[in-house]
Amino acid sequence: MGLARRAGAVAPGTEAVRGAIRIGKAYVVLMAKDASQSQMQKIQRTLRGRTVPQANLGDRCTLGAAVGLSALSALAVTSESLAEQVLAELACSGTAEG
Repeated sequence: MGLARRAGAVAPGTEAVRGAIRIGKAYVVLMAKDASQSQMQKIQRTLRGRTVPQANLGDRCTLGAAVGLSALSALAVTSESLAEQVLAELACSGTAEG
């Protein structure tokens, strides 16, 4: 995922995720289980009426570390091919939603 971030295939952080959702570039949204309620509500409002798969996994530190950053509440995968791989992994682990 760190390479994907450097290649521009992820949108890290709540505002970047919301922006990717608005322009139709969010193919999967990953949210930390310990993200604040207000951050989650912002993302959920932006997702309203859209069919973007999402999953809650890990904590903020783990999610950030996965893409080589500090703690993150959420990130969006903005590459269709990477999103397919992420969804396949999530399906195997039983954590995908929506």
